[in-house]
Amino acid sequence: MPQSVPDWLAPSLTNVRDGHGRLTVADLAGERELGRAGFALSSPAFADGGEMDPSFTAQEEDAVAPPLEWNAPPPGTQELVLIVEDPDAPGDVPACHWLVWGLPGQKGKLLEGEVPPRVGKNAQKNSEWLLPDPPAGDAAHDYVFQIYALDLPLTLMPGATRDELVAVMRGHVIGAAVLTGTYARHEVEDEAWDEEDI
Repeated sequence: MPQSVPDWLAPSLTNVRDGHGRLTVADLAGERELGRAGFALSSPAFADGGEMDPSFTAQEEDAVAPPLEWNAPPPGTQELVLIVEDPDAPGDVPACHWLVWGLPGQKGKLLEGEVPPRVGKNAQKNSEWLLPDPPAGDAAHDYVFQIYALDLPLTLMPGATRDELVAVMRGHVIGAAVLTGTYARHEVEDEAWDEEDI
């Protein structure tokens, strides 16, 4: 069911559409938390709203998660959580591509392909970065990276679901930031060989 995008969230998203109202950040954070104390998320691999390189998607073999960086979270932060969702995927909830927690409550980064401390189940029930793979012919999908500053450390074990993670985060988010990467499947043309060329 489509949900409208909150007024406080819309300016932080690119090419806003109804699906963005289903993002976890729209549920767990608010105007006070978003960008609080200058908290921000970025990537050296793509600009906010920019296209992600195929090396982070299902288009390439040995693809990995992109690198991410964040500045100091609000005072009182005990732990950081990262959730990546595709709000353009069909269904009642966005497709979950990554659930990460156990990140120290301070300025930091994840290197390209780095294995985070704790990872939960993505939309395919695997505990890893789910490679973006939108249907051929679809317009570019948004992949919204959401980082949350929590006022308590989580005891959740690896392999938890998004619902389980959201449940223990609720009421404890004191800061949040978002970063959007886009991706549309590019058709790879195979070289055609004529029999006369062989």
